[in-house]
Amino acid sequence: MRKVTAVVDRDKCHPNKCGHECIKYDPLNRSGGEGFHIGPSGKSEIAEEVVTEMHKVSAKMCPFGAIRIVRLPEQLKQQPIHQYGRNQFRLFNVPTPIAGQVVGIIGVNGIGKSTALKVLAGTLQPNLGNERQATPRELIDFFKGTETQQFFEKTAAGSMRVRYKPQQVELIQKKARGTVRELLAKVDAAGMLNTVAEQLALSAIMERDVTKLSGGEMQRAAIAATALQQADVYLFDEPTSYLDIRQRFNASAFIRSLAARSGVIAVEHDLIVLDAIADLVHILYGEEGAYGVVSGVKSAKEGVNVFLSGHLREENTRFRDHAITFERTPMVEQQQRVSLCSWKGLRKQLGEFSVAAAGGEIYRGEVVGVLGENGIGKTTFVQMLAGVLQADAGSISTSVRVAYKPQYLDAESDGLVVHVLQQAIQKHASLLIQPLRLEALFDKQLSQLSGGELQRVSIARALSEDAELFLLDEPSAYLDVEQRLVLSKILKRFVLEQGATVLVVDHDLLFLDYLSNRLLVFQGAPSLSGSAQGPFVMEEGMNLFLREAGITFRRDAESGRPRANKPGSLKDREQKKGGKYYYGQ
Repeated sequence: MRKVTAVVDRDKCHPNKCGHECIKYDPLNRSGGEGFHIGPSGKSEIAEEVVTEMHKVSAKMCPFGAIRIVRLPEQLKQQPIHQYGRNQFRLFNVPTPIAGQVVGIIGVNGIGKSTALKVLAGTLQPNLGNERQATPRELIDFFKGTETQQFFEKTAAGSMRVRYKPQQVELIQKKARGTVRELLAKVDAAGMLNTVAEQLALSAIMERDVTKLSGGEMQRAAIAATALQQADVYLFDEPTSYLDIRQRFNASAFIRSLAARSGVIAVEHDLIVLDAIADLVHILYGEEGAYGVVSGVKSAKEGVNVFLSGHLREENTRFRDHAITFERTPMVEQQQRVSLCSWKGLRKQLGEFSVAAAGGEIYRGEVVGVLGENGIGKTTFVQMLAGVLQADAGSISTSVRVAYKPQYLDAESDGLVVHVLQQAIQKHASLLIQPLRLEALFDKQLSQLSGGELQRVSIARALSEDAELFLLDEPSAYLDVEQRLVLSKILKRFVLEQGATVLVVDHDLLFLDYLSNRLLVFQGAPSLSGSAQGPFVMEEGMNLFLREAGITFRRDAESGRPRANKPGSLKDREQKKGGKYYYGQ
């Protein structure tokens, strides 16, 4: 099998705006052969069997950066299970559904996780790298001698029922009509609607119109709609996005319960949730937009640790040049504490909802994490600190400039990314632009960006403002697991080098655990009232929050990362008995 291939980004390829440099400077064309040329799609392309390292010159000469010459892993012996077209993304292998088990999938964005689920769900007919769809017989032969062969045999025979919850639940919301009850009643195969609604905390919104649901409510409704259908295999693509921490663990426990009668596969970016939900794990590795490879299956613990190490020993593959480890962030020492912002007796009433914060302060040079359920006042509190909302009572004392990145990102405004990030480019090219990989987005309009791209742009823009206190509301939303870990390192470095202070609202516990010096914990009744407690030292704040959520954490001996104990396990019972819900070290 060839070890070098070409990838052409058709969105960036503009043959009518360039001098066809990729064709003109192609060494194969210059020697009388046929290399890069304009294909039927109207874009540049090249026959994959003729691509060599020499074609890097064509990639280099492309004025729009539309061409990449990519080296594939040497151990790939088989053809792809699917390729989107000549010089387009290709996926190697698919995960294996296993009856009675939850199989997790971990990997960065853009390397085929959703493609793999669509192949298993039958919504995408694979082509085995050819120009036509593969026949059922060809698929069965392709996986001959593996458990996946049995899956496709049963699928072809009509004896394998597969149900699939897609990643973009907002697309379901745009198409669906009626109330939540009406939507779920249509798929309630076994009369379990009320039971499932109660398990996923949907009972209070059953009569609400689907178009009026929040992202988290729609996510839970989509999980319910999938689970109410009888199936041999359930596929869940990012089932906990939009959910708060308590909802994530509740949804995870519900999805795990489906494995009692079926096989389950779940794509998840929250490593703590993945560890809690999965029995086994496949790692997806590769190069974004170019190719993805599904690894062999591993235990959940081993799989997450291998992902963090960046090295698949059995497959002789290094997919990251460094390992990720977790070292706790120490508090700012008492003798070095300088109060940057403080509040006292804050209260705000918004309709029937109220939020309060008795008193607290934030020190210069620290990161304060903010934890709490959805609808409990975290964003309202941050907006009061930012001056976006005025408190009804109490006071906020700060003499420094404040920068604010809101929870919901504005993609409607026009403008090129390079213009939006002009200040970040001038001030923090090495600190923000390069590690967040924003150069490739410079020529895009904001309205063209994906959720993850827009998030990275918004973070860089906020951190480049002339401020000393930075308020970031849910910065990890839409980011994949590796981007979240990169962001946490960027924020740590930003605080250290700039002497800045950052307050971060987020639902990813691993992200906050790794990043935060202290924690602010919100308690109360969602949609009714919320109260800010703290900030606390990490161990005190985490224990307070986890005790209320009924979750216990231990530390992984190999990577140092926090791991959620399985509910009811020996370790879970021991820690609850001792009142130790969280281990700081």
